[in-house]
Amino acid sequence: MSTDNKRHKHKEHTEDIDRGRPEGEPDQEQAAEQPEATEQVEPTKPMDSEDTNTKLLRLAADFQNFRRRVEKEKGDIYAYANERLIAELLSVVDNFDRALSVESTDKNLQNGMELILKQFTDVLSQNGLEEISAVGSEFDPNFHHAVIMEKVDTGSSGHVVQVLQKGYLLNKKVIRPAMVKVAE
Repeated sequence: MSTDNKRHKHKEHTEDIDRGRPEGEPDQEQAAEQPEATEQVEPTKPMDSEDTNTKLLRLAADFQNFRRRVEKEKGDIYAYANERLIAELLSVVDNFDRALSVESTDKNLQNGMELILKQFTDVLSQNGLEEISAVGSEFDPNFHHAVIMEKVDTGSSGHVVQVLQKGYLLNKKVIRPAMVKVAE
């Protein structure tokens, strides 16, 4: 090292100490002369087009499944929204049936009640209600509720002999099973 360089280094060292800066830290003038060190940021790895396509396809499939599920739930809500009301109205239908099963001397009254019952059941059937057929069919615990077992001479064991209370389906769902008498 030359003498001039040694003097220059010594001079910088003494100036640093005089100014209260730690040794080797540049002063404002020197810092302005030196370019700032920029932080090296690694560029993000670009996604492959296959990876992106796969993610997009999964997202589209998830959305399609969500849309189908919501549409099905909405359809179920509309189909079964009246279930409670219709189930309560079934007792009215039962009472009409009981009233019509009694012989009346007034034929006009009986005809009027039959017409009202027919209109009432037509409105219910337009809203998805249908009667469960039972007499003569094989006993099915999904549609029938056996309350009595009876011995019969014919070979129709396990078949419904008599309906004690009608059963109904609402949009293919059992809302009330038929109460039946079954042959042993």
